[in-house]
Amino acid sequence: MATIRPFQAVRPNEDLADQVAALPYDVMNTEEAREMVKDNPYSFLHVDKAEIDLDPSIDHYDQRVYEQARETLMRFIKVGTLVREDKKGLYIYTLVMDGHPQTGLVSLASIDDYMNNVVRKHEFTRAEKEADRIRHVDVTNFHTGPIFLTYVFKEEITSIIETYKKNNDAMYDFVAEDGVRHTAWAILDDVIIEKLVEKFSAVESLYIADGHHRAASAVRVGMMRREHSPEFTGEEEFNYFLSVIFPSNELRIMDYNRVVKDLNGCTKDEFIKAIEKDFTVTPFEGEGPYRPEEKHTFGMYVEKKWYKLTAKDHIVFDEDPLKRLDCKTLQDHLLHPILGIEDPRVNKRIDFVGGIRGLEELERRVSKDMKVAFSVYPTTIMDLISISDAGMVMPPKSTWFEPKLRSGLFLHDLV
Repeated sequence: MATIRPFQAVRPNEDLADQVAALPYDVMNTEEAREMVKDNPYSFLHVDKAEIDLDPSIDHYDQRVYEQARETLMRFIKVGTLVREDKKGLYIYTLVMDGHPQTGLVSLASIDDYMNNVVRKHEFTRAEKEADRIRHVDVTNFHTGPIFLTYVFKEEITSIIETYKKNNDAMYDFVAEDGVRHTAWAILDDVIIEKLVEKFSAVESLYIADGHHRAASAVRVGMMRREHSPEFTGEEEFNYFLSVIFPSNELRIMDYNRVVKDLNGCTKDEFIKAIEKDFTVTPFEGEGPYRPEEKHTFGMYVEKKWYKLTAKDHIVFDEDPLKRLDCKTLQDHLLHPILGIEDPRVNKRIDFVGGIRGLEELERRVSKDMKVAFSVYPTTIMDLISISDAGMVMPPKSTWFEPKLRSGLFLHDLV
């Protein structure tokens, strides 16, 4: 069963929250981050991507980058950009995008729950990305970016949270530059905190929706601290990591689409003929790009024309939750056998386009540097839960969650 825990948050001064809050460090490159912060000295990117304040010649993984992050974070606290809560608490965090709200509980999760698979995973992590965040957490001594978790909806938890929202004033309430509204409430009432901790103790599993690298890194730092503190009790802050936990029924997963540089030596006609072994190929006569409207259908854009692909009946979508994923079907029956892309994690001929960019981005990429594009029906949250429960790993780039949690709104001090 899941363990959650209140914490003494370090968070932005209420007047500066909208300027401190930043997109996650891994959704933009360094040059984009430099451009984003050029008129904002308060942006948390100065901590999460500290290389933006150093000479561009310095390697992004140089020790000076992590020391710069620590220095900036300490300065933010010293001058009052960030303040430390007087007592331990939990927080409610609501994001509204295109009129759709999702409300999570900001709390600590247990590294033991992670290791014992109460916190369940669905993707592999990359060693170099893990190493970067391990050093960032270890040097700054803070968890600066929350892990995005979900759980199977429970009415009693939602009821407590919604009642608290209704009866209390928000601590933060602002609209970010991308139009997403961010609102947060502090729960410092011990009775409400204990009630939520108790309710979550009956939740069987938590699932990582986004943030596998941050989670793995936080756990690794916790284990390192245990090794250096053999008398640890389990109550130390390093035994827990920062998270925002959302009920499954409020989350939205967007499509995650594919673009490929070439047709693997085929002409367009040869390519379509090869596809027809496993898919019905129909020219799309509607306006604009073709967006799949149901599972096992795909859009394909090649030579300025959209097509609808429908998986044929002989493709078996059995009880294996992995085989039910459309991105898996596309990989196994088209990208690998026809286009020769065996491992999309490392193949340089394929790229991935998050649904937030729109299907027009697929057309733009094909006109610029790619040959063919595929639009994919979104993975569902229940697909994610089923695969995690089965101990399986999704294909790369299977899920694109929006809206993104902002970093810098809640920080967890490991001391």
